[in-house]
Amino acid sequence: MRSMALGIAVALAGCSVAGDITSVAELEKQGFKSLFDGKTLAGWKANENESAWSVTPDGLLKGSGERSHLFSDKEYVDFEFRAEAKTEPKANSGMYFRAKFMEGWPDGYEAQVNNSHADPVRTGSLYHRVKVLDKLCKDGEWFEQHVICKGNKIVIKVNGKITAEFTDDKNSFTKGRFAFQQHDPGSVVYFRNIMVKDLSAP
Repeated sequence: MRSMALGIAVALAGCSVAGDITSVAELEKQGFKSLFDGKTLAGWKANENESAWSVTPDGLLKGSGERSHLFSDKEYVDFEFRAEAKTEPKANSGMYFRAKFMEGWPDGYEAQVNNSHADPVRTGSLYHRVKVLDKLCKDGEWFEQHVICKGNKIVIKVNGKITAEFTDDKNSFTKGRFAFQQHDPGSVVYFRNIMVKDLSAP
């Protein structure tokens, strides 16, 4: 199954994923709930370098400065996790899921957020597992990244288009937190409309 996932990523080479971003109203109709109030970091906690995270006057979550990961207070098992992201040039970030709260680089899965950093693994990748090497999104433009995680099956979509599919036969991570990555002092990234649909809930 891993080789199949890599094949899907390769098949996307050279393709754009430009498209409409799903509205918050439509997501709410689908059962999604907001994880970010646009005013404070309530419900989130940094594992190190708390100053790397801030909320801008216009209600965006901003990552900048030294390495840090911002974790959700709650753990999840099966879910749909999505956010809109915007990168500045050379930014490197990620959307972690089923992650362990810990210092340094967390244990867990990571949906990559990177459009022009020196690391060749781009937005839409499942880091260490499925690589997207082409630039699918542009710096300075909002895009939607959507993770669907059910059992050991993982799907990543960017602007509604599948960029990675993976079945983890090792069941490496079965439960954990969401986390956003602030990679290094040269990286600046923004997130908004951070939402989850809990697929484990009765």
